[in-house]
Amino acid sequence: MSQLKQYYEKEVIPKLRETFGYKNMMQIPKLDKIVLNMGLGEAIHNIKLIDAAVEELRMISGQQPVVTRAKKSIATFKLRTGMPIGCMVTLRKDRMYDFFNKLVNIALARVRDFRGISGKAFDGHGNYSLGIREHIIFPEIDYDKIESIKGLNVSVVTTAKTDEEGRELLKLLGMPFKN
Repeated sequence: MSQLKQYYEKEVIPKLRETFGYKNMMQIPKLDKIVLNMGLGEAIHNIKLIDAAVEELRMISGQQPVVTRAKKSIATFKLRTGMPIGCMVTLRKDRMYDFFNKLVNIALARVRDFRGISGKAFDGHGNYSLGIREHIIFPEIDYDKIESIKGLNVSVVTTAKTDEEGRELLKLLGMPFKN
């Protein structure tokens, strides 16, 4: 079992239960899944970027990503239906906890001029979305071997009903929010 999951069960659940007064164990919010998404608009002109992005996202997540394709044709961008434009991966269970631990304790600490993440990126249902401008903050990426720096979206989906519950859950799990 992941260390973060053990910490959640031993430390976070009692604190959440005390803070919000949950009577049933099933009411206590938990991490449901983490979705990593890498959109590559430049892939329209250079299809080899998709292969590099899939390989880099596979190294970051430890799981094979899915190539996402365009749903609609857009003439101004020279985009046709079915063209590959990005990749994504959904993490659950132990891989999700391991990735969350790596994100909070290693990767975010490597961000230049890091002062914490915004607490305003909740969606109203306790889920949090984080945009990372440079994927090179992850230790698996070899800086010398990459062709271009890519952005990455991380969506942390929780079972919390409100943003307040989701924020408290992520804060107790170690997410460094700004004050």
